[in-house]
Amino acid sequence: MSLRRFSFRSWLKCKSHISSNKQFRAGLGRGAARFYYNSGDPRSPSTVGAAHARVVDLRSDTVTKPGAAMRQAMAEAEVGDDVMGEDPTVNELQKMAADKFGMEATLFVPTGTMANLIADVVMVHCRERGDEMIVGDLSHLHIYEQGGSAQLAGVHATTVTTLPDGTFNLEELESKIRHGYPDPHYPRSRLICVENTHNIQGGRVLPLHFLQEVRALADNYGLWVHMDGARVMNAAVALGVPPSTILQHTHTVSACLSKGLGAPVGTILGGPQDFISRAVRCRKAVGGGMRQAGIIAAAGKMALEEMVGRLEEDHRNAKAFAQALLDCDPPLYTVDMTTVETNILRFYLRDTSLSSSDFCDRMAQVGDGEEAALGQAIKVLMYPHFGGSVRAVWHLEISSEDTQLAIKKLQFVANQYVKEKLSEA
Repeated sequence: MSLRRFSFRSWLKCKSHISSNKQFRAGLGRGAARFYYNSGDPRSPSTVGAAHARVVDLRSDTVTKPGAAMRQAMAEAEVGDDVMGEDPTVNELQKMAADKFGMEATLFVPTGTMANLIADVVMVHCRERGDEMIVGDLSHLHIYEQGGSAQLAGVHATTVTTLPDGTFNLEELESKIRHGYPDPHYPRSRLICVENTHNIQGGRVLPLHFLQEVRALADNYGLWVHMDGARVMNAAVALGVPPSTILQHTHTVSACLSKGLGAPVGTILGGPQDFISRAVRCRKAVGGGMRQAGIIAAAGKMALEEMVGRLEEDHRNAKAFAQALLDCDPPLYTVDMTTVETNILRFYLRDTSLSSSDFCDRMAQVGDGEEAALGQAIKVLMYPHFGGSVRAVWHLEISSEDTQLAIKKLQFVANQYVKEKLSEA
């Protein structure tokens, strides 16, 4: 064991404010700092450090850009007026998605938030002001969609505790269902929302047996089940099943085309035919009706046809990076490998005197001596996240080579940080 490694381990052990991994997880998402979208001073990759640095952008899978083939498909798309139902490319996309999802019908909408808000959870499932939906307290729908259900439709949300794997305790879920309607004291329970994969919990895949049990509970009480499936295709690839195997346990789904699948815009909303017919009206009411939308639907078609299989590469790269965190010497990082299931990785810093924000700054800057040590300048972009963690997300623009560069950078940052701390000791 090297003197440097021994000294740092000893120094870490003596730090009274170092938290255990269990303590890190105790406050997930329930503290004051609710990071995800950068709440600090955003730095452009081109303005911090060496201008010629290689940039590895792990902030989100939303940063992907359409490639040449996708752009060509968009340019050549046959179009019509989609509000009139006459855009052939949109119609083809909706038919393709319905077949893949095992649903009667689907609807192409501009964004996932719109799909969750105007079509599913608010204006179709919960059709009256004062209706209630049950959501996870760490769900994207509850935290990152601005409370739109209350703003726009007067729909109340009650929460259940999101467990580390993205699921709920079913007894707690059942306890949140209202009874006795039309008792004037209470809202009326209408809907249960699940999220798959689970964003905040690090891309966790909801187990099929959990979804089956939620659906059975909902059916017993006459409720709908909606899945925020922004990354449901990642879940399907991780489980090795078609998306229809997952979605058979839900009534409706929103599935994003513009994350790991690489389309520039668009979400598919799926469900029963009568549901989609009502959703069409709701989409128009909030400005989501598009005219010659085939231009962007063509990208969505390519995303569903050609981009799903490659998601496995993102999952492999995320796991390779996670393993490198554990193997790093000096041991600055910690991660539970059993939680790394798809393309989203959350990890922690063993020394809590180094905040997740400061760490992300170090990764995004070109440090002194970096080019000499690594042979090139590397900027790795990540976000500070819940509970003092760091979030990194893999996508089609991050290759295995990029992942190895990011690994080199995290090792460099660890070495530099340890040198600084030992010089202060």
